[in-house]
Amino acid sequence: MIFCQTFDRKEIHGIVQVDSTAVEGVNIVNKTSQKTTSTDKNGNFTLFLKEGDLVVFSAVNLVTLQKAIVQSDLKKAILVVQLQTESIPLKEVVIKEESKITAESLGIIPSGQKKYTVAERRLYTARSGLLDRPLNWMSGRTAQLKKELAVSEKEQLMAKLEYLFEENFYIETLKIKKDYIRDFQLYCIGNYDFASSLKSRNKTLSKFYILTLAQNYNKIIVYEN
Repeated sequence: MIFCQTFDRKEIHGIVQVDSTAVEGVNIVNKTSQKTTSTDKNGNFTLFLKEGDLVVFSAVNLVTLQKAIVQSDLKKAILVVQLQTESIPLKEVVIKEESKITAESLGIIPSGQKKYTVAERRLYTARSGLLDRPLNWMSGRTAQLKKELAVSEKEQLMAKLEYLFEENFYIETLKIKKDYIRDFQLYCIGNYDFASSLKSRNKTLSKFYILTLAQNYNKIIVYEN
């Protein structure tokens, strides 16, 4: 009976692919004849088949395919079998709105460590290199970086000031003309006490200082004009 089953079938050459790419190591089982094989490194396989045989193709991370052999399969020079990758469900990750991914939360830097601006980091690099330091001082690089740091700090203060008070406050309360608001803001951040109040985010103190600064500024404008 076994002899008849073998010669009752036709030797079929096939190839297993996933998205047109040959797959090695796919397990192939003829459930009808209980014969097994697997694909080689080029995805090729050979198996004795006949019409009506049920063949199972399986592999890790691939969707198992059960294929019933039909007459047309036996007439093909190469039986091409297409498999699909198995999607792996991922656990849902909920990111809360208030959650913040930072270098501290990821453990990259210690919690509470002072954060430096780009200009501050550049200045630190220029000063910390023992070999480069004499050259930096001679070339004026450190001096230039100090200027960059000062500019960076002023930009940050200006951004805070622009957010702190609305345009009407300058015009109606401080009596600053609209065309002079930007110049007045630069005048304010140049004041040490006012700049300190901005850095500490003390709006009450900032408002106290800016009232005095506005009076002085308006006197300067009147004198210059």
